[in-house]
Amino acid sequence: MPLEEALLRARVRRLTHASRPRRRRPRASRRSTDPREVTAARTAQLIIGAFATALVAGTVLLLLPVARVGPGGASFMEAFFTATSAICVTGLIVVDTPTYWTPFGQAVVLALIQIGGFGVMSFATVLGILLARRLGLTARIMSSTETKSPGYGDMRRVLLRVLVTTLVIETLVAAALALRFAAGYGYGAGQAVWHGVFHAVSAFNNAGFALYTLSIMDFATDPWINLPLIAAVILGGLGFPVLYELRREWRRPRRWSMNTRIVLFATVVLLAAGTVFLCAVEWANPATLGPMRADEKLLAGFFQSTIARTAGFNSIDISAMHPVSWLGLDLLMLVGGGGPAGTAGGLKVTTFVVLGFIAYTEVTGGAAVNVLGRRLSRSVQRQATTVVVLALAAVATATMVLMLLHEDIGLDRLLFEVISAFATVGLSTGITAALSPAGQGVLIALMFLGRLGPITVATAMAARPRRALYELPKERPLIG
Repeated sequence: MPLEEALLRARVRRLTHASRPRRRRPRASRRSTDPREVTAARTAQLIIGAFATALVAGTVLLLLPVARVGPGGASFMEAFFTATSAICVTGLIVVDTPTYWTPFGQAVVLALIQIGGFGVMSFATVLGILLARRLGLTARIMSSTETKSPGYGDMRRVLLRVLVTTLVIETLVAAALALRFAAGYGYGAGQAVWHGVFHAVSAFNNAGFALYTLSIMDFATDPWINLPLIAAVILGGLGFPVLYELRREWRRPRRWSMNTRIVLFATVVLLAAGTVFLCAVEWANPATLGPMRADEKLLAGFFQSTIARTAGFNSIDISAMHPVSWLGLDLLMLVGGGGPAGTAGGLKVTTFVVLGFIAYTEVTGGAAVNVLGRRLSRSVQRQATTVVVLALAAVATATMVLMLLHEDIGLDRLLFEVISAFATVGLSTGITAALSPAGQGVLIALMFLGRLGPITVATAMAARPRRALYELPKERPLIG
């Protein structure tokens, strides 16, 4: 019976196969091994490592006797604080730059400013490309269209564009300043070029270091000095993505991205609001704007409003300003007025604009946060909120520490100094050099945190994979 025998053998094979222990396939690791995610996550570490290395090298160079005027070298705190302020493009000083440092020391400071400014722009731009690679096909196409960088191979071209943009703007501003120094103030050719280059680099990188003891107070009424510096500060603060998009699409504003439109709109609003505010408060102050003509007051007010974007120069005496002006500058410095991947510090205007639209949506009862005809993702809302909360926590903690260390200094001055350091602005009411070494150490930590903190926090949140396996039940606490 061949048919019955075949059926019997088939049944035996099925039973034998069922009785064998099944091999379990190893579960796929839930932890992402995508090299692009790993690269993006490690970018923050690379940024911190690069800045720390440059900081150590700059400190060592400034400790050399050749870097300081007079016998002996600078103290460790003087060199360390100056190097930190330069590499973080802040501008706070504990010693007078033109009289304390030799031309060699000044050149070291200038090199640190250039490295710090270019490093922030380049790394932030590359970071955006790395993170864009993690997105879906549509987002990749949009990022590729906006940056002209569809792959890793184009990063060198992106960095080259950043470098060329930096050098072109700095060269033009340096030439304008050098011509004015030579024609209007009788500087020799070498001195005019050196002063033009130093202040152009300092302005474009929003550093605020100056080769004058009183910053640029001696040129407060000279538009040929003020306006080139203002232009450099604004262009450096806008950020490379905005500059590049404006160069390509300046005739077609409708094609500008959301980021460009937000940065430009917020920049104009903040510059105008800051100018009106400072002129209104300081108009009759005999120690600041009072002795000037009306047009000179407007120039000085506009200059100081621009500088609050994190440049650090001052054309009027900050220490003689009304405390209300200090509070207004606190707010301007904290916002920053700059765009992502730029040299400006602060929390960036895009962060605060996002928070503003979130608040507007809640007040009006909207279902989703919409910005300029686009819906804002919830991850961006969480990132903006987190960055602001962490920043406020850092400012509050540092202010309380300085209040404990310096009970003789008022809260308004200490808060101004803390925000100036964290936002890497460089404006000061004149107490930086008077702080104890511990107090100056707090400012050093704030400058480093303010320059790299928002980038690293944003990197960690954007690069970290979020794969929740379950969700907890909802419950709503009472708010307000």
